[in-house]
Amino acid sequence: MLILGIDPGYAIVGYGVINYEANRFSVVEYGAVTTPAKMPFNRRIECIYDELSEIMQRTQVQAMSIEKLFYNTNAKTVIDVSQARGVIMLAAQKHNLEIAEYTPLQVKQSVVGYGRAEKKQVQEMTRVILKLDKIPKPDDTADALAMAICHAHTSGSLMGKLSKYK
Repeated sequence: MLILGIDPGYAIVGYGVINYEANRFSVVEYGAVTTPAKMPFNRRIECIYDELSEIMQRTQVQAMSIEKLFYNTNAKTVIDVSQARGVIMLAAQKHNLEIAEYTPLQVKQSVVGYGRAEKKQVQEMTRVILKLDKIPKPDDTADALAMAICHAHTSGSLMGKLSKYK
């Protein structure tokens, strides 16, 4: 199964495409969609939509795994990220992808085996699982690959099936 992992944002959207077949991982591609700070917000989300749509089309992914948002102290940031996340979800829907959402705790549990793991632990395990020479940069890209690994680990399990109905 070809899985697109997404770490949502509006300045940087991390993405990672992996193939998960017969309990083996291989990396197809990864990177980040970036938008300039001075660009009008509506144009930024249009760029995110267009670039991710192109990636979905080019790689022919079957599923998208995206991080569920949690509220932090900055309401404007969470609203803007929510809007970017909405266009990302729309792009996935338009490409008929299976869409799965996971919390950071679920990703940590799936990748590291411990739900309270530190970010660096998740990044290092992502590197090891995918047999990469180094941790992908920016961090958003490594986080996106972890999202894809999480979906691969949980999509066929009862946990994966239950998370679709929450």
